[in-house]
Amino acid sequence: MKLLRDLDGLPDAVRHGAMAIGNFDGVHLGHARIIQRLVAQARELGGPAVVFTFDPHPVKLLRPDRAPAPLTWTERKMDLLAELGADVVIAYPTDAALLELSPREFFDRVVRRKLDARAMVEGPNFFFGHDRQGNVKTLGEFCREAEIPLVVVDPVLVDDQPVSSSRVRVLVSRGAVDDTRRMLTWPYRIRGTVVHGAGRGRDLGFPTANLEGIETLLPAEGIYAGRAYVDGRSWSAAISLGPNPTFDDGRLKAEVHLLDFCGMLYGRTIEVDFLSRLRDIQRFHSVAELVSQMDRDLEATRRIASPPSVHNECQPFEE
Repeated sequence: MKLLRDLDGLPDAVRHGAMAIGNFDGVHLGHARIIQRLVAQARELGGPAVVFTFDPHPVKLLRPDRAPAPLTWTERKMDLLAELGADVVIAYPTDAALLELSPREFFDRVVRRKLDARAMVEGPNFFFGHDRQGNVKTLGEFCREAEIPLVVVDPVLVDDQPVSSSRVRVLVSRGAVDDTRRMLTWPYRIRGTVVHGAGRGRDLGFPTANLEGIETLLPAEGIYAGRAYVDGRSWSAAISLGPNPTFDDGRLKAEVHLLDFCGMLYGRTIEVDFLSRLRDIQRFHSVAELVSQMDRDLEATRRIASPPSVHNECQPFEE
């Protein structure tokens, strides 16, 4: 897999193939269907399967006050697209010059001159060019003139409705990660850097990794079961998003308890998959009541996120 950031001096190994353009935020099942057809077209041509995406999302420049929080970061998006079979991902830096291109200018400069695409694959709701003036019909006309085959892929339906990034975003914001899993190619994931917390979890026997610097959309407040990834290894994880009302702590926090983990995490970046929502954030009448509930949360997490990974010797975990 190649991740490119510009279109200058592209080698032939990334040109003359099949091309798909879009944001691919979240890499959901609809995106997976597009990539499946893209790879098939590329193999017929004997060229690469190229995904052209934007970093950041164009809305962030055009209407920053309305820009949605992303569902994936660029490197994660690349990994997911690679798993689906894409050979090249071009995460082009979105700027005013790119957004000012008319549909014809974008097609001629990017699709034809820079990448010399021999086939294109898109979904039915594809738009491109200045003010989204170009659509699939426009693209079809340009492709016919250039004698480039265009495949328009039908959307994937879940519960009789098309899967889309906006639909996934609504479910994540509601905390409905169980439903979200039915629409994504992988469970919903965030990443953050571990910072020092208040130390309450450690004192209660449940040390947590407190995450900051999360750039993607956070699920709704609540307790979740999931898996955490550190240096390519994974652990079952209980996740708390929100305040801690039992201790009158109203700060919104993302805390992750890695089951059976021991070692130092401060300053490290960890990634966390959300597998299932367990319950709402609650105020408990006593610390003993809180600990009892946390024990039940960990039991549920083991059932949902098992089997736990096997690890070698470890050092004491510090919160």
